[in-house]
Amino acid sequence: MRMVIIFNPRSGRPRPSAPILPLLKDFIAQQRLDAQLFCTEGPGHATELARDAVAGGCRRVIAVGGDGTVNEVAQALIHSPAAMGLVPCGSGNGLALHLGLPRSVSDALELATGSSSHVAEIDTGVVNGLPFVNAMGLGLDADVSERFNHLTKRGLPAYARTAMKAFLERKTYRCLVTASGQLQTIDALLLSVTNSDQYGNNAKIAPHARVDDGALDLVAIRPVGFLSAGFLGARLFLGTIDKSSRVRRLRGPSFVIERPAAGVIHTDGETHMAAATLEVSVRSRSLKILVPAGCMAVSITGEAAKAGFALQMP
Repeated sequence: MRMVIIFNPRSGRPRPSAPILPLLKDFIAQQRLDAQLFCTEGPGHATELARDAVAGGCRRVIAVGGDGTVNEVAQALIHSPAAMGLVPCGSGNGLALHLGLPRSVSDALELATGSSSHVAEIDTGVVNGLPFVNAMGLGLDADVSERFNHLTKRGLPAYARTAMKAFLERKTYRCLVTASGQLQTIDALLLSVTNSDQYGNNAKIAPHARVDDGALDLVAIRPVGFLSAGFLGARLFLGTIDKSSRVRRLRGPSFVIERPAAGVIHTDGETHMAAATLEVSVRSRSLKILVPAGCMAVSITGEAAKAGFALQMP
């Protein structure tokens, strides 16, 4: 079996990428993998590489990077026979943490390339034609992502400082949300639609959400002051934010979100300009993904559980 490993050397800045690339090369050689290793050269390149891999009959494509890299690789694998492996080395690693994947590069590589992993089928989302695997959002959510993407120093402390600055300049958005045929008005500081339970770094914006339930979770945070924001921040990491009276949560296969004007949204942390009206929907069990045995975040059943992806050594 031929596999392709796609590495984004810019993931997780300012972590030096140099140690990871030799590690990948050494791992392929030591394990005698029938694999090709590619480094991405810019936005969209991971999607091109993954698409070529699928067209060439590759059945296992491994994304080495953060949530943005996962998004790009997944775009080429949705509704394909190929399964995606994850080696998280980004700033947030939301999907990887949700799935309980190993944090170390070496352990994650062993799982993604070995025969001990299982194949699960997970949902993905799409907003106005833009796919996402973990989460999309608008308002403060998107503002933080846009600021964060321009930083040269990444990580949780940098994210916290960026979120604080964005909060001090916060705006409120009056959104009309249609869910299950019902229209409601929500005044929101931020509005996220999530597939997994978290943004990354174990910041759980939608506690108990699942990636294989055929539904997305819409979470809106109403306008709050500085003190209330501090309490919400604590709840975010404690996994109890949905119990706050300042938080509105809806669940369903699709949403229509109408905001006052066109503006920035994010999909898996990457920002885009989008129309005032956002149409969000789930694509149920549209992506095959490699997970550890006994993974509680997904169901491993039927054809997806069969060990048809075992390594073939030369």
